[in-house]
Amino acid sequence: MKRLIVGLGNPGKQYERTRHNIGFTAVERLSSKHGLTFKKSVKLQGDLAEGMISGVPCLLLKPLTYMNLSGESVAQAMRYHSVELAHLLVIVDDVAIPMGQTRLRIDSGSGGHNGLKSIEEHLQTNQYARLRLGVGDRREGIDLASHVLGKFTEEEQKLVPALLERAVEAAELFIINGLTRAMDFANKN
Repeated sequence: MKRLIVGLGNPGKQYERTRHNIGFTAVERLSSKHGLTFKKSVKLQGDLAEGMISGVPCLLLKPLTYMNLSGESVAQAMRYHSVELAHLLVIVDDVAIPMGQTRLRIDSGSGGHNGLKSIEEHLQTNQYARLRLGVGDRREGIDLASHVLGKFTEEEQKLVPALLERAVEAAELFIINGLTRAMDFANKN
């Protein structure tokens, strides 16, 4: 059974290394670690890497639809590759979680995240796993959009490598051992 690991973000140089694109960065790290290469898929409206991770067939997807339309790409990938809902993991930024922490949940709301809202709308369910990566809350006087579309501060940048390493390990546990084992790991901060 194929696993679909989706990293949410926005395409374009101006969004690279922003808080909102940490999902992209996490799946890029996962693909690099396992020697998988992303290729543009017009049909799936995204960049797709296919291959084996510890003997399990996997698809890694970066939707190129912009965050608010991510569900179009995810739903298309699931249909085209016949991926079961239980084998979908979405990696996403979350301002409600302290910087550097992770949470893995199923059956939870979007938390106001437009990428997750789009996925729920296109899949007609929220019964899928989402790995939330804590990017910290905004400072006083900064609006939410500016915060998530902004780059990490110098202090936050020190925490990013460990956060990405944790995300990769949680995704690997999801792929190899399943949701419960991945949750046990990701939810211990």
